[in-house]
Amino acid sequence: MENRDNEIFTYSYSAKQQEEIKNIRKKYLPPEEDKMELLRRLDASVTTPGTIASLAAGIIGTLILGVGMCCCMVWGGFWFIPGIVIGLIGIMILAFAYPLYTKLTEKQRKKLAPEILRLTEELMK
Repeated sequence: MENRDNEIFTYSYSAKQQEEIKNIRKKYLPPEEDKMELLRRLDASVTTPGTIASLAAGIIGTLILGVGMCCCMVWGGFWFIPGIVIGLIGIMILAFAYPLYTKLTEKQRKKLAPEILRLTEELMK
């Protein structure tokens, strides 16, 4: 008869440790983009160009309007009439920001629609 007293079987399992190992491993693997994530990214990218352009137009328009107000209120005198004109230019740029957003978003939506529709068809099956 053999002596089995020296043979020991140990098994340790920790769900928390396994999850941590998976998370660390995921950092070093090449990223796999699933179709749902791609669909989310494409959907978010529809509004990005319009948002950036309209924000830029809004900020520039606000700054020009502020310069016009400074001309009227602070410097006064000769700068009163040019200040009104400068302020009106700033207001026109501000008014142009939302139509710029809608136009660019519509253009981007038309551009990405075939890909988004193809992905939604694949995901709905």
